[in-house]
Amino acid sequence: MLRNALEPWHLLLVAIAFIVLFGSKRLPDTARSLGKSLRILKSETRAMRAEGEGAPEEPGAAPAAGTGPAAGTGPTR
Repeated sequence: MLRNALEPWHLLLVAIAFIVLFGSKRLPDTARSLGKSLRILKSETRAMRAEGEGAPEEPGAAPAAGTGPAAGTGPTR
């Protein structure tokens, strides 16, 4: 029943409908703002991954060796 439901001429009709409904002036602006939104989303997911890799697994877990005040970064007596 839905065999070959999406053919190239279907996509052409959808594109023409978008141009007629939204106008040729607003489509580039919409595409540009969508691209900016996707770039922001991508950078945020990268930041979350980087933050997750650097943080300890559990909130009460001890810091990794060589970090913190016990690592010899403070003044010695």
